[in-house]
Amino acid sequence: MNQPDAQAIDLFGIPSDAGASCRGSGMGPEALRVAGLVETLATLGHVVTDRGDITGSDRARTPWRLSDERNAEVLDIARQSSAEALASLDAGRLPAFVGGDHSLSMGTISGVARHCASVGKPLFVLWVDAHGDFNTPATSETGNIHGMPLALLCGEPDFGPDYEGEWRGLVDPRHVTIFGARSIDRPERQLLERRGVDVIDMRRIDEMGVVALMREVLARVEAVGGHLHVSLDVDAIDPAIAPGAGTPVAGGLTFREAHLVMEMIHDSGAMGSLDVVELNPYLDHAGMSARLLVDLTASLFGRQIMPRQVVRISETATSIKGG
Repeated sequence: MNQPDAQAIDLFGIPSDAGASCRGSGMGPEALRVAGLVETLATLGHVVTDRGDITGSDRARTPWRLSDERNAEVLDIARQSSAEALASLDAGRLPAFVGGDHSLSMGTISGVARHCASVGKPLFVLWVDAHGDFNTPATSETGNIHGMPLALLCGEPDFGPDYEGEWRGLVDPRHVTIFGARSIDRPERQLLERRGVDVIDMRRIDEMGVVALMREVLARVEAVGGHLHVSLDVDAIDPAIAPGAGTPVAGGLTFREAHLVMEMIHDSGAMGSLDVVELNPYLDHAGMSARLLVDLTASLFGRQIMPRQVVRISETATSIKGG
């Protein structure tokens, strides 16, 4: 097996489902550890430091709603995870956060955005998800914050003063790609279009294939030497092979499509931070979703069937022009 260049990885668990309506994703970090996440990455030659879990100081016992005062856990985790992401990147390490529901990304990516701003590096976000997660308090039908983190990250103004502070970093919506979407609310779709977010839905994937589409995404990052944050939601994958999702949607990425996306990201060398979210072990079948997520993460960090020469997309374009 080919050994990738070793990376120093900081692993953080975020065992919280306070932003979701379906309980259980708070058990996700431990399920991924049990499925061998740390050992798998170490086998690939990486130096993995498990930093333990980030937990809110005021944990909610019931699903959280914007109209309630039970946002303390979500906000506390956001502040902590933003600080951890910033510190890890400033130390030259790669932060990887495992959850936990997708609301955790509003803290992790905010920290990544703050780091990128400080070093003058463009931030790009690849949101691999069945959903857009671009609702706001004004458009959401459920009030579940795990359906809103991208809107918050991209600076939508509807969240109120509680969501401002030194932990917040903003993301340019034109640098965001949602990949694998197949369930987007109408007001959410209109907002995505107005903000210029690139939504690669399953229809486009069916028509063009993951290779052509991912090449376009990665070429944009490489062209400006950007930092790519990957946020992988288990529900991006078809529930027939990844049943451990609280909000499953039929018709998702196949096993090979999902692995190919991860392999191409690794080959690009652009990924600098990672979220793996929404694994719900209570809904899983004998750990099959957890094992799949571990395998996909291994592909992200360089596991290959056979060694192959990696040619950067930008290098290919240059050779074609010069040829």
